[in-house]
Amino acid sequence: MKLKTLTLAMTAALGVAATVNAADETKIRFDGFPDFDSSLKVLLPDFEKETGIKVDYLMNNHGDHHTKLTTNLATGSGAGDVIVVDVEKIGPFVASGGLVNLSENYGADKYAESFAPYAWAQGKGADGDVYGMPVDLGPGVMYYRTDIFEKAGIDVNEAIKDWDSYIAAGEKLKQQNVQLIASAADVAQAIIFTTVPEGEGLYFDKDGNPVVTSERFVHAFEVAKEIRDKGLDGRILAWSNEWYEGFRNGTFATQLSGAWLLGHLNNWIAPETAGSWGVSNLPDGIYGSWGGSFLSIPTQSKHQDEAWKLIEYMTTKRDIQLKHFETIAAFPANTTTYDDPMFEEKIEFLGGQQARLLFAEVAQNIKPVAPAKGDHVARSIILENALMEVLDEGKDIKTALKEAERMIKRRTRNL
Repeated sequence: MKLKTLTLAMTAALGVAATVNAADETKIRFDGFPDFDSSLKVLLPDFEKETGIKVDYLMNNHGDHHTKLTTNLATGSGAGDVIVVDVEKIGPFVASGGLVNLSENYGADKYAESFAPYAWAQGKGADGDVYGMPVDLGPGVMYYRTDIFEKAGIDVNEAIKDWDSYIAAGEKLKQQNVQLIASAADVAQAIIFTTVPEGEGLYFDKDGNPVVTSERFVHAFEVAKEIRDKGLDGRILAWSNEWYEGFRNGTFATQLSGAWLLGHLNNWIAPETAGSWGVSNLPDGIYGSWGGSFLSIPTQSKHQDEAWKLIEYMTTKRDIQLKHFETIAAFPANTTTYDDPMFEEKIEFLGGQQARLLFAEVAQNIKPVAPAKGDHVARSIILENALMEVLDEGKDIKTALKEAERMIKRRTRNL
């Protein structure tokens, strides 16, 4: 009888302990987009072991993820504790007031020297405080088919000398029934993003006035239009099935993009083309960012301290940044990693090229461009409306840009 009573007491005590432990275990959620899930599978086991913080993650495709977050931040509910924010959205998301001030609450500024200056600037609000910690960068580069270039007798260094040389390479490729690039629009985007004068943003000046009728935009549209008029692009939209097939079949020979495209090509878009690719600087000697991601905490999170621990783990720890890079080719935002031997490794997919050295060189030459809260509106009007009217409908460039400027002013008036 006594034994039975003791057993029941022990069982009850163990049950209480289990309940207490379950209550003590904090669970947070990470909201992102692929290929972050591939990286989290590798990174989270050690984090959970070290901290006792359990992390679930919710992945949506890039567009749906940001659409959902826009609603979550506006309504004050539904967002994860840690959210991934693309560089194109960080400005408006910070301006929304729905993100935790990481400088004020967690002393994030102590890490400033460890990050690429341009990315660190992008994660700040108008008050100069940090709201998004850079987790990866998108150094702008040109991927090209080495086998097709060789067959056409094109020297890549000559092809990227300037835009005229790039177009001349496209005319040689056309004789081989190969397109220069999937879409001429990518060239316009590259010029707009990488030739920003000092003191200007991507689409606005320091006083918030649109600068979309400036020479930078006219030039970008002119080069893209010449490529389209000469029949050198495939008129293929990025992230479409036709785009994926183009990489696999060699329909087009170059793609301007971020360093991160390597991970997608190698992991799932066109792994069978390994060894047929190389990577170079962008044409015309330009340096610029093509993508990049930030980690933020929504003010609605009930576990902000635990969320910060995960952000700190993923962005400030050298070995974790390198593991993220190794897993999904997401280029480290933390510059203290750049002397690691991994950067000198030859990349099999790129025919043995030491491509990470190039990525690092580009990252260190990108100048900071401050984001503006109206960037997402202006981008849509310029790249999805005005540029398409010029390329697809033959609209006059200056007329299209003037109309775009009026539309941007109207749609950003109350932001």
